[in-house]
Amino acid sequence: MRAANDAARAQLRPLAPGERPLAVKLSAALAAAIAISNAVLLATGWKLEGVEQPTLVQSLGLPLFMAALAVGIWLKRYWALLAWQGVLGITILFAFLLLMRASNFQGVLLCAGLLGVSTPLFFFLVKAMARIQMPAGASRPVRAAGPDETTR
Repeated sequence: MRAANDAARAQLRPLAPGERPLAVKLSAALAAAIAISNAVLLATGWKLEGVEQPTLVQSLGLPLFMAALAVGIWLKRYWALLAWQGVLGITILFAFLLLMRASNFQGVLLCAGLLGVSTPLFFFLVKAMARIQMPAGASRPVRAAGPDETTR
C-alpha cells in the first residue's frame, strides 16, 4: 500500500499558472449557481411554506457563503476547496440517509440526483486539491522510509 501511495504522489504535477482542473471549474459553477438561485428566490419574495420565515440577515447567509466559496474555488484557494468538500460531504451523508427514508419515487430521484452529482465531484476534487497544495515548479519528492519502517 505504501508503494502505491508513493507512486501516486510521484505522478502528481503542480498546476500551471491559470490551469484549473475540470472538478474545480464545475465546483465553482455549482457554488455560483446555488448563490445566484438563492439570491433570485430572495429577491422575488419566495416564501417557505409551513415554517417561520427567516429574517433578511438569515436569508442572505447562504447566498453570500456560496458566492464566497465560488470566488475562492475559482481562485484556487485551498480553504475554499476544503469548505466546499465539507459541504459536499454533508450533502452526500444527508442524501444517503434520506434515500433510506424516501417514501416516494420523487424522493428517491432527488436523493439519487444529489448523490450522483456530489459523490464524483467530491472524489475528483481530492486529486485537484493535492495538485493545488503542491509547491509551484516542482513535483513532490517521494518521502524516504523512516527508521521504524521497512524498506524494500
